[in-house]
Amino acid sequence: MEQAKLNALCETARKVRLGIIEATHAAKSGHPGGSLSITDIMTYLYFEEMNIDPADPQKADRDRFVLSKGHCAPALYSVLANRGYFPVEELTTLRKLGSRLQGHPDMTLTPGVDMSAGSLGLGISSAAGMALAAKLDKKAFRVYTAVGDGESEEGQVWEACMFAAHYKLDNLCVIIDWNGLQIDGPVAEVMDPTPHDKKLEAFGFHVISIDGHDFNAIEAAFNEAKTVKGKPTAIIAKTVKGKGVSFMENKVNWHGAAPNDEQYAAAVAELNA
Repeated sequence: MEQAKLNALCETARKVRLGIIEATHAAKSGHPGGSLSITDIMTYLYFEEMNIDPADPQKADRDRFVLSKGHCAPALYSVLANRGYFPVEELTTLRKLGSRLQGHPDMTLTPGVDMSAGSLGLGISSAAGMALAAKLDKKAFRVYTAVGDGESEEGQVWEACMFAAHYKLDNLCVIIDWNGLQIDGPVAEVMDPTPHDKKLEAFGFHVISIDGHDFNAIEAAFNEAKTVKGKPTAIIAKTVKGKGVSFMENKVNWHGAAPNDEQYAAAVAELNA
């Protein structure tokens, strides 16, 4: 990746992280930890990978993205705002009455949201259905979905994977955000779903494992996924919960807690530095 492109992606991801902190602080609730861990991948998707147009959010041939880990809506909203779907200033209305930015993505409210999500396992199932619909309609768009590592404990996730492989959905790319922590503690202690790679391969997926904060690795993975024929692709992205804000990193208590005024100021100062 050219240095100028890398620099631009890093700067955009920084702005996205600022938006996540702004939104959760203003709401006094939300899920910053997992939003920060998926930021780099979502930044690449929306600014480099996907065929989308903020001026025409419903264009028929657009690529689709489903945030299956729907509680991490602050990341999706911040990416969409920074991409131009709605004003960045609107992020501070997160979870407020009358806002277009509710606690989980709502496709009837928010420009750029392709599927409502929140009930874990539902998003990847919807994404698989979208990918099959594209095949049946002979459409060329691709479908991407982000699944949490804790979410992958859900049986519905594996039913969706079985479905995707059975129908040879090579237009589907599943991203596992492997940050190792969920609301109740370390994923390995709550209900260990690993090894993801061997399980997904057994389910019929092409599997790629990457550092989910390395833009060069992210780019290579998505490029590889587009070359795969006859089976869906899963990208297992090793990430850091709370990435970018040092006092949030790898801390389970930041799964679903908003920063107070002092923490907000410290986070903003660190991201601006």
